[in-house]
Amino acid sequence: MSPEAKGQTMGKDAKDMQDFKLTVSSSPHVRCTETIPKIMWNVVAALVPAAAFGVYYFGISALVNIIVAIVSAVVFEFLWEKMMHKKITITDGSAVITGLLLAMTCPPTLPWWMSIIGSFLAIIVCKQSMGGLGYNLFNPAHVGRAGLMVSWPVAMTTWTQVNGTVVDGVAGATPLNILKHGGHDAVLQLFGNDPGTMYQSLFFGFRNGSLGETSTVLLVLGGLYLIYKGYINWQAPVVMIATVGVLTWIFGGVSFGTGLFSGDPLFHMMAGGLIIGAFFMITDMVTAPITLKGQIIFAFGAGLITVLIRLLGGYPEGVCYSILLMNALTPLIDRLVKPAVFGEVKTKGAK
Repeated sequence: MSPEAKGQTMGKDAKDMQDFKLTVSSSPHVRCTETIPKIMWNVVAALVPAAAFGVYYFGISALVNIIVAIVSAVVFEFLWEKMMHKKITITDGSAVITGLLLAMTCPPTLPWWMSIIGSFLAIIVCKQSMGGLGYNLFNPAHVGRAGLMVSWPVAMTTWTQVNGTVVDGVAGATPLNILKHGGHDAVLQLFGNDPGTMYQSLFFGFRNGSLGETSTVLLVLGGLYLIYKGYINWQAPVVMIATVGVLTWIFGGVSFGTGLFSGDPLFHMMAGGLIIGAFFMITDMVTAPITLKGQIIFAFGAGLITVLIRLLGGYPEGVCYSILLMNALTPLIDRLVKPAVFGEVKTKGAK
């Protein structure tokens, strides 16, 4: 190459180097179009069908509770952020999903002012006092529900049919409550002594309970939508539901007086708040473990505690408390299953 050509080439390379800009920034380096508001509003959309069915089945009181819980959650978040001179984030959908989940874990006939108190506990006590979205250790909706449960247990365990009469004239007559106090035969009697009718009612949602304990099929479809969108992994919900099913099949029959391996797993998987807990609570990006292995451990623990409370505890249902207890263990789980740093080489003799 002649000196002139070589000089021209070097000059061109120098110009190219000047035009090239190297951007140095902190992680994440892999970006996508997903945002917090987009994810939150998609979760809301996934819950809308089940919530709409609850309003159809239980009537106007269910709609009132949903509206009150959502509006009060948004208002509390706005007031807190305003007073603390923080960025207003009420449009990101996180407060809306908290209010909606709270309403769906409570009786549809709950007095409206209790829904406001539940939203206060969820947003102010659980979420904002810990630093806001991304910093709360516990699931806000379940903290609100737990607070209402210990404060007004009668109101939180009184369920009415669409005609306004309490099932069997007793408070708290959900299928799980009837199982706890009357056994499997009493549950079958509630559905006309027909197992097929019982499973059909549990699957489609024609039974007593909170809005999140009614239509199994609509909640599952909502969960599958979130899996399709890539917002949650399928492993955690499957592990929790399977854990409850297998353990109640093995040990659930003891309460019926029929020994081991004689429980009704289908009943326990569709009754209560297991489905909404598995798809919409343990998959919470803030309060669940970071790694897939950690999420599976979390799901198994939540399923195990749910079964222990249902079969041995004083409450007929244990999903809420099982998830809150596992929330407390999330930091420990994350520490135990912490992945190795990329490129890290363990030194000889290191533990």
